[in-house]
Formats: sequence, structure tokens, C-alpha cells
Amino acid sequence: MEQLLYNVEDRPPLATSFLLAAQHLLAALGGIIAVPLVVGGVLKLPTDQVVALVNAALMVSGVVTIIQCKGAGPIGIKLPCVMGTSFTFVAAAIAVGFEHGMAGVLGSSLVGSFVMIVGSFFMPQIRKLFPPVVTGTVVTMIGLSLIPVAIDWFAGGQVGSAHYADPANLGIALFVLILVIGLVQWGKGIISAAAIVIGMFVGYLVCLAFGLVDFSAVHQAQSFAVPQPLHFGLAFPISGIVGMSIAYLVTIVESTGNFLALGAATKTPMSGKKIARGVLCDGVGSALAAVMSTTPFSSFAQNIGVVSLTGVASRHVVTLTGMLLVLAGLFPILGAFIVTIPLPVLGGAGLMMFAMIIAAGIQMLGRVEHTKRNGLIIAVAIGCGVAVTMRPELLAKLPAFIKEIFASGITVGSLVALFLNLILPGRPTQVIDEHEGEFIEEIARETV
Repeated sequence: MEQLLYNVEDRPPLATSFLLAAQHLLAALGGIIAVPLVVGGVLKLPTDQVVALVNAALMVSGVVTIIQCKGAGPIGIKLPCVMGTSFTFVAAAIAVGFEHGMAGVLGSSLVGSFVMIVGSFFMPQIRKLFPPVVTGTVVTMIGLSLIPVAIDWFAGGQVGSAHYADPANLGIALFVLILVIGLVQWGKGIISAAAIVIGMFVGYLVCLAFGLVDFSAVHQAQSFAVPQPLHFGLAFPISGIVGMSIAYLVTIVESTGNFLALGAATKTPMSGKKIARGVLCDGVGSALAAVMSTTPFSSFAQNIGVVSLTGVASRHVVTLTGMLLVLAGLFPILGAFIVTIPLPVLGGAGLMMFAMIIAAGIQMLGRVEHTKRNGLIIAVAIGCGVAVTMRPELLAKLPAFIKEIFASGITVGSLVALFLNLILPGRPTQVIDEHEGEFIEEIARETV
């Protein structure tokens, strides 16, 4: 069994911690700013309002990440978990925004967040629905769902864009991928632990040498800006509240899967009570996001890949990432510099990170008893999840609320695995620690 370089409670030296925290920041920043950019762009908001959405997203992401890592009373999972804006809410936000503007989006998000806050108190019961066969399937599906994102980064954009899959893009991404593999495999200590940020830095220098870095975002960015609470106001349309509430229910399932994957990556047994703390932080963080004028939050699966790849599980490192995110929100020019990283550079590292989540899921499934029942659950759940991930058009002609629920391959795979585990005969009895009254998950101690 491979040992972690830094365990959850370890505190690396300050300089090392900054380097490792920057690695998490680079992995998360694009995803954090993407949602407000998409929502603001589709709703045709003025540039200053889009900037307000982005600044608030960065700052609140930092605050909620710190709470998730350090804990505040009953809130926070106390694991290395980066929080950011969630794509699960994009469709609902756009639909509400067209009718009621950003005030309607944020008001609906604020009320809907109570679905997640209340739901968190039932996580010990929900945890019982996640035996190892379901957990391993969900973790595998998380990795598989992220691979298309990494591929588009690898190719330098979205399918159909002018320079998609240009040989130059593929060459840069492949160079970064090979460099990261080499550093992880043969690097020692901090070199191996910081393989992602080192690989991306070298890739960035190569792009800079060939004139492939666009600094327009830096020129347009403000030097300093403080996000304003209730910048857009709040409105509470019933239709918007219903739509957002459905999205929050979906996010509970996705966050549960992410926390189980994080437990495996950090070798931490994940009880229902521990997951409840994480989901409660998701809900409270999303309520804070609405008040501070940005879209809802959830845990970031891509940063679990960073933990899996580097063996750095220190929650204190990711707390520092949260502090850097707060600074990026207060000094937008810092975030703008990071946004200049070309997509192929992100793709080379991202493909490796997300594939590591798949590997963790496969390792977990390898420890599940090989029976016809378990094989059926794994095959059908992953098959359905991949179908939606690879061909989202499959849902195009279905009602909007159906698409809202099943748009995510992670959600589809999770729900199918949960459903089959409940209805197929031969469901095994769960093992419970009588002293703690919580589930003990040996698989989390031994994988990754």
C-alpha cells in the first residue's frame, strides 16, 4: 500500500505549503470562474456585473474552502476539500435569469440552499445507501465524467472551435502530461508532490516562448475590488425556487460521491456524520454565495485528483488555497494572470488528475466481492452514467425538470447504482461499529 506524502493533519513547511496550495488553486480556478462567466454571458449582463459575479465567486470560494477544511462548529468536513461554483445550477440559473434577472437567480438559490442544509441532517441515514459496490461505482463515474473536460482542455477549446486539436495544442498538452508523469514517478519529496504545478509552469513558459499566451484578461482586470453583498438584490419566484431546489437535491448526491472519493484519496473512513458536516458546509456556503451575489457552491472533484496524484492530503495546505482564493477575489488581477494559462497546459495535467480518480474507483471496486449482483450494478450504473456524459443529447426531448435531474453523468450513475443496490435480491448486511454507531469503511483506509 502506497503511503501518503502528507497526511490530513500534517503541516508541511510554509514555503512547501504555498507551492502545494498554488497547485490546488491552478486546478480549481478555471472551474470557479467558468460558471459566473457562462451565466453572465448567456444572460447578457454588462461587463461590470459579470466581473462582480466572478469576484464574489472567488472570494466566497476561498471563505467556504477554509470553513470546509478547518471546520466551524458542526460545519465543515475537515478534509482537503476545495469549494467552488457548481455547473449543476447553470441550467436552472439561466432559466430563472431570463424571466427574473439575477435577483431571481440569487433569491431562488438562497431559499433552495435550505434543502441542502436540512438534507445534511439526514446524511447518516443516506450514508447507509452507499456500500462499497455503490461507493466504488460513484467514484469511478466521477473520474469518467471529468475526462471529457480534460480532453477539451487538451485540444485547446470546445469541439468546433477554430483551433480545436491543432497539432501545437496537442503537442503542448502531451509535453505537460509526460512531464507530470515523469515528475510523479521519479521525482523525490516536494518535486513529486508539486508535479502538477511544476509541469504547468514549464508548459506555461513554453507557451510564452511561442507567443501563445493571451494577456488581454490582465489588461482588463481591476487591481482591487471588494465584492458587495446583495449587489443584484433578491427576488423569490416560486418557479425559480422549485428549479433550484431540484438542483440542490442533485448536488447532495454528487457531493456525497465527492466526499466518498475524498475519503478514499486521504485514507479517511467516511461516516454519515462526517459527510453531513461536508454537505452542511455546501448548503451554508451556497446561502453565503447568494447573499454575496454569486451562484451556488459544491465540492470540486478535480482537486480530489490532485490529492490522489500527489499524495498530499493535508487539510492545512488546502486551507492556504482558500486564503489565496480570497486574495484572488479581492485582487482580480491575480486571478486574471492565472486565467492566462493556455488550455492545453491545463489539459496535460488535468487528464492525469482525473484519470487518477478513475484508478481510485477501480481499486475500490477491485475489493468488492465478485458476484453476478455486484457486476450488474457496476455495469449498468457506469453504462448509464457514461451514456449521459458522452451523449447529453440523449435527454434533449425530455421535459426540463427531467433534464435538470439527469443532466450529470455522476448523478445518473449514482442514482442507478443506489436503485439497483436497493431492489436486486441478495443485498448484504452493512457492518456497523456499535460503539460509534457509524459505518466503518475499510476500503477508504487501503485504497489509493
